[in-house]
Amino acid sequence: MDEDRRPLSFWLLGAFFLLFVVFLYGPTLTILVLSFQGPEGGLTFPLRGVSTHWYELLWRGSGVIDIWASFRRSLWLGLVVMVLTTVISLLAGYAFRRRFPGQGLLFNLTIASLIVPSIVVSLGIALEFRLLDDGVKAFAEEHGVEWLNEGYTTAMGLFTSGLGAHLTWTLPFGLLIMFAVFNRFPNDLEEAARDLGASPWQVFRHVVLPLVAPSLVGVALFGFTLSWDEIARTSQAIGDANTLPLELQGLTSTVTTPEIYALGTVVTGVSVLVIALAFLGVSVAKRRAAKRVLG
Repeated sequence: MDEDRRPLSFWLLGAFFLLFVVFLYGPTLTILVLSFQGPEGGLTFPLRGVSTHWYELLWRGSGVIDIWASFRRSLWLGLVVMVLTTVISLLAGYAFRRRFPGQGLLFNLTIASLIVPSIVVSLGIALEFRLLDDGVKAFAEEHGVEWLNEGYTTAMGLFTSGLGAHLTWTLPFGLLIMFAVFNRFPNDLEEAARDLGASPWQVFRHVVLPLVAPSLVGVALFGFTLSWDEIARTSQAIGDANTLPLELQGLTSTVTTPEIYALGTVVTGVSVLVIALAFLGVSVAKRRAAKRVLG
């Protein structure tokens, strides 16, 4: 019986891990609970009734800002960032398997975006687009293009400067994942396919892509979730249309009701839903692949 007892170190490490989990997820669970305050509830405990009042208020859009407009902007931006991050990371990882001039410099420039403070990146992108705007206006004045001079405002926007700012954050993660995947890739499978007469496209489509597909799901999740809750890189480079995290940040100084907790819970729920759908998609794909093999 004494041999079956767990050592003291097991219980100490278990307690430490439990505290870590509470520290990690406690704030999120607290916000979730407080979002179900009654109509007279405040931002702290104890709860004053239990209801979905603040979710109903959020759904009606009768709060301080137009939440659903910013929600749609963040959703579409996140989806575009996800697709571009996945495609570019895949192609770049595939290209980096062979050496080419400037490979090291290009890699270092890409990864450097993770080192530079996010707010500095945001300010740099904003400055770049302001210079672009000044150049366009100067061109319009010099060449007498009245419609451009009168109608042009700025090139800064959700899918220009905002998209670029988000890609500076998501692409390095996607590239690092794909570099790691292709470093362990079994090259003999490609050689076997070529020996059997497969074209380069067929090798990529039927050999490479199925093997790296699970990693691409991870890259896609990184792309969407990092874009979905990005604030610092968006703050100076988004133009006049705020994303949902920026609106949520603004509400922290103006809203004094649990509506902000309801909004935070919805934002977190979208991230969890995307991750759950990704795992479900991978599971379904594996089952179909197993059925094809057995069939």
